[in-house]
Amino acid sequence: MSTPLANVRVLDASRVLAGPFCGQLLGDLGAEVIKLERPGAGDDTRGWGPPFAGEFSAYYLSCNRNKKAITLDLGQPQGLELFYDLAKKSDILLENFRAQSADKLGISPEKLLAQNPRLIVCSISGFGRTGPWNDLPGYDYPVQALSGLMSITGPVEGPPAKIGVAATDVLTGLYAATALLACLHARAQSGHGYAIDMALLDCAVATQVNVVQAYLTSGAVPARQGNAHLQIVPYQAFVTAPPALSSEGAREDWLILAVGNDGQWQRFCKAAERPDLASDTRFTTNTQRVQGRSILVPMIEALMKTRSCADWQNRLHDAEVPHAPVLDHAQLFALEQIAARGMKVTVRDIAGKPVELAGSPFHIAGASLPTPTMPPRLGQNTDEVLRDVLNIDAKRIDELRLAKVI
Repeated sequence: MSTPLANVRVLDASRVLAGPFCGQLLGDLGAEVIKLERPGAGDDTRGWGPPFAGEFSAYYLSCNRNKKAITLDLGQPQGLELFYDLAKKSDILLENFRAQSADKLGISPEKLLAQNPRLIVCSISGFGRTGPWNDLPGYDYPVQALSGLMSITGPVEGPPAKIGVAATDVLTGLYAATALLACLHARAQSGHGYAIDMALLDCAVATQVNVVQAYLTSGAVPARQGNAHLQIVPYQAFVTAPPALSSEGAREDWLILAVGNDGQWQRFCKAAERPDLASDTRFTTNTQRVQGRSILVPMIEALMKTRSCADWQNRLHDAEVPHAPVLDHAQLFALEQIAARGMKVTVRDIAGKPVELAGSPFHIAGASLPTPTMPPRLGQNTDEVLRDVLNIDAKRIDELRLAKVI
């Protein structure tokens, strides 16, 4: 069986997270991904630590598996020419240059498509290639602020909060991968390439789905719900009774209760041994429970504190009521489910030393997926790519290295 993206070559000239994460997804699906970096410096994330695994930062490791790495100085004419040659031999080009920088270098999507009409160029930026902000730099944190995400995240009475990871970068990488796969499919019919324009701000807005739509529908600005849900009750975090005291004293155990429909509400009440709540006509439907949130939630808060987290998990599991304890990462990676799904994998660096990585979420019956490979060292595959893709001989490669083009 071949991989889903066998014979697809991706030139990944992006850096930091959104573009590299997109490239990693394509590599996980079998594409040949060539990561292009500046000689001597490389991707900024190579230095974003600690922690480090040898020379590799954990941040860099998180979004660069299943890639080859080359170095190329696009500021030199010879380097730019090699870039054009690689783009001509590629199916996809990922880049996150600022618009004016790309134009100045001569690597705008329009110019690249003129040289390779079948190329699919994906440009990722903070605000897109159109509009008054088209050349402003964009980073995840300020985009979370601008997009409204921070206004709906955090404690109800507290300050706005960012999401715990660079979510707009990751989401933009996912949207970009979706667009690229669609364009690969379309190219098989049309025969021509495409220019994709992805913006972090656009993706951050689109990702807020029901919350954004609630504002557009009602005109009411959504308020922060903390660990609750704007449109479903009870659907939030609750403190349960602490386990037996240890030498460190009591601790708070949190449980997420996710009652998504009226049948689950009835089953929850039965599991909680509260038939009075099940028959209370104030709370029969989700709409009534949302309207009665201020009355119902304190009742459930008190109820949840009467039993331990483990006791609630057993009861809710038997009742088929969605729920989950709030785990830290040590608890997460101790789960049998995580092991069964291969969400922690071991690769080996160039010296043969084992390095643990997060696994790929792809499971596709009827297709082969690549064995995960170690994220590459800076320029690790430069000679190989120039030789195998561009047919450049060893003497010419040495000359390019001496001139600091590579």
